[in-house]
Amino acid sequence: MTLEAFADTIIPGERRSPDDRAVAGAAAGGGAVAAGALELLRWDATGLHDSLDGFATALDGHARAYAAETGLTLDETVPPFVALAFADRTELVRRITTPGHPEKALWVSLALFCNMAFDSAAHMHTADALAAGHPGLTALGITPPDPDGRWRFPRFGYGRPLARLHPDTTPSGSPA
Repeated sequence: MTLEAFADTIIPGERRSPDDRAVAGAAAGGGAVAAGALELLRWDATGLHDSLDGFATALDGHARAYAAETGLTLDETVPPFVALAFADRTELVRRITTPGHPEKALWVSLALFCNMAFDSAAHMHTADALAAGHPGLTALGITPPDPDGRWRFPRFGYGRPLARLHPDTTPSGSPA
């Protein structure tokens, strides 16, 4: 729950249910959690997967310290970071990602993976993510591939071709 709450602080989304505590519901639509931030973080390709329990423990420790400093009483039925209101989560994340904080690099790396889950669905095949309605790719306007599974772009991104095709280019785009 702690890491879900962190991901939701980085890219907020709407609650999955009325009793969702990890996702604060600070924004409409799906955020980092709905985009699969936890799945991406758990993927061994990230290199963070073995450290996630440590990240959650450290973040909860920061939340306890923040609560003590600001005079907040935390709901003990959920992890400390989850117990913080969204504005307090945001302030705490701002503090631990600020230049000069001794753990900044750790928290920024975790935040980058949360962004990656939303912006690129790096843990999924793009076509599968789009077919499932991935919130980040949809928000970015990424279109699904053609029926044959290939992406084609009938209009030039700059309004004109950047170069002429080489005369030996085959119809599939490969060199002859």
